[in-house]
Amino acid sequence: MSDVVHIIGEFDADDSQSSSELLPLVYDELRRLAARHMALESPDQTLQATALVHEAYLRLVDHRQPQRWDNRRHFFSAASEAMRRILVENARRKQGPKAGGGRERIELSQIAPETLGPNVDLIALNESLDSLAGKYPRAAEVVKLRFFAGLTNDQTASVLNVAVSTVKLDWTYAKSWLRASLADGPTK
Repeated sequence: MSDVVHIIGEFDADDSQSSSELLPLVYDELRRLAARHMALESPDQTLQATALVHEAYLRLVDHRQPQRWDNRRHFFSAASEAMRRILVENARRKQGPKAGGGRERIELSQIAPETLGPNVDLIALNESLDSLAGKYPRAAEVVKLRFFAGLTNDQTASVLNVAVSTVKLDWTYAKSWLRASLADGPTK
């Protein structure tokens, strides 16, 4: 314990020697501190306690912003504050638009793909199908063969010279793509 107090008092962020001496001495306590912070987090928190410790430590010994700690309590108080800020930043990032912005995540396997029904506007479908063909030609061919020609998966696979599983994937994708396109209006 006196080693920690001594190294913290003498700590110089530009001195890699004191930085490398400090981490092994404070790591276990930082880990316990991180575990306490993580216990208060929601179960869907993806940040691990070890990563939290490492990120906080890097912020504490940042050579661009040198810090002096008066004593052990001051150091661990700063470490706790750094961990809190990291967790808040992580939570804000998860609520941002790139991370879904608070939307509920569901697996595609939980959603049963719908088939195109008989009440389809064929003109809108044709325009959407043309748009699909411009981006995903094989998927558009699968739609033409399955929907318009009435072929089965096996027959479509034989015509296109691909595996049946490929036809099933293309068919599922194309139906979803077309459904979204028809809901938004035809795309060009």
